[in-house]
Formats: sequence, C-alpha cells, structure tokens
Amino acid sequence: MRVFVTGGTGTIGSAVVRELIARSHRVFALARSDEAAGRLAGWGAIPVGGDMTAPEQWTATLPDLDAFVHAACDFSPQMETIERRLLDLLLPALASQPRDIRFVYTGGCWLFGATGEAIATEETPFRPLPAFAWMIAHLQRVLAAPEIHGIVIHPAMVYEPAGGVFSRFAREASEARAVRVVASEAVRWPLVHSEDLAVLYALGLAHAPAGSSYIGAAIEGWQVGRIARAFAKRSGGPQEPAIISPDAIAAELGDWAKGYALDQRLSGAKARHDLGWRPKHLDPEAEIAALA
Repeated sequence: MRVFVTGGTGTIGSAVVRELIARSHRVFALARSDEAAGRLAGWGAIPVGGDMTAPEQWTATLPDLDAFVHAACDFSPQMETIERRLLDLLLPALASQPRDIRFVYTGGCWLFGATGEAIATEETPFRPLPAFAWMIAHLQRVLAAPEIHGIVIHPAMVYEPAGGVFSRFAREASEARAVRVVASEAVRWPLVHSEDLAVLYALGLAHAPAGSSYIGAAIEGWQVGRIARAFAKRSGGPQEPAIISPDAIAAELGDWAKGYALDQRLSGAKARHDLGWRPKHLDPEAEIAALA
C-alpha cells in the first residue's frame, strides 16, 4: 500500500513507519524540519514537508494513497483546535482520492479514565481525562465518516526500554536523582512496546473492518513503582522513588500530564483475537535491566 503517516518521527509514528517499510509498503511521512526529513529518508520513507498546525499547506497536494495513519499529537493548550482544523481539511482531501482510503486514527488509553480493578475493553464507556475529552468527538467523526474506511487504535502507555513514557525515568535515574512517580507507586499503567504497537497498526491497516476500534495494550497493568525502581537499581542512584502530586506534574508539563496518575487496566484481547496480534515485549523490567 501507499501509506501517509503523520507523527512519523515520534515514539509511535517512527515505529509505524519502520514497520510498514519492513512490510514493503511505500510510506510518505510528514516532516516539519530538515532534521525530521533526514531521519525519515534514512528509514526509507518519502518525506513530505509540512506541519499539522498548518494542514492547508500539504493536504491539498497529497500523493495518491491507499491509507493514512494519524499518529501525531500536539500537546499544547491549542491541541483541540489544531486537531479539528486538521480533520476539517484532511477528511475532504482523502475523500477526493481515487480510491477508498483506510484511515487509522490514534485515540488513547486516558480516554477510559481510572479503571481500578476493572479491565477496560473497547465496549467500556469513556470517562476521559478532561484535557483529552475533545478527542472522543473527533474519533467518532472518523469512525462515522462515509468517505473513508475509519479505524481507531487506542494505544496503552507506549514505551521503549529507555524511551517513550519511560524517558523521564531514564533521564532522572541517569542524573542520580530520585525517580519521580506521580500519585503513588501502586498506580498501574497498561503498557505496550512501540514495536508491538506498530505491528498492530500494520495489522489494522490490512485487516480491520471499517468503524472498528482496538485497544493496543500488551500488558494490562504494571505498577509504575516497579518501573521507577528498575531504573534506580540499574543506575545505582536513590532507590526510593519520589512521589509527586498530579497537580505538580501538571504545573510542569500541562493539565494533560495528570493522566500519569490514572490507575488503569486495559485489555488487548480483541486485537489478539480479531487481528492475530501477538505482542512480544511482555517484561519491561527485564528490558530495563538489559540496557547497555
């Protein structure tokens, strides 16, 4: 397929770009800088200059496509406005393509709110983190759009051994600081390695029915304190995590960061059953311990 990817140098998008190229798809990817374009070209993608905050600059000149993956997110206070304008211009542009476009839209685990001992599935009603409540109307719009083949994937907390949602832990540990944990060590995060998530995107593009949604959770819920302590043990720095409040992390990063305090368990069973998804990364602590 000829696939266009936004967010192609981010944690999710870069893994998706590499996975699609490995599957012999031709990948076009939005690049907002020369550096990003160089990275994308190095992986074998075709960079397309542009920025999601200015979609009028590139949506009118899209190449002929079979599919589109939206894996970008702007975490500024204007993210709702930016996303709405993007869809306002992108959906008609995709509708004008010579064939039906398979469109994968990225949702998120924080739309399900704190689940406690319950395990959320695709049938669980949304209870979104307020900073992302706007996303529900947007993903519903994608799923209902008759002019595209809409699919939604809700990634769990996306990690790499020292990257993704683990990047702050890795940095603080490397600086011999106490690793900070929001709210409590007992808070559970559903997890997925970026490589496993990229496989799910590829499977969704190939096989998911129009109007379908999938939760990309390889691990239902892992106590965040265990992750923090794994980094501390590896670095030899302070072994006890530093507990900080949701308000403190929000003051540092923005209200959206209160999601780090959500205690969640999410199921990836539907993706496993319907699409044959088989995540391989199921022990993040072992991956942290094995870092060079």
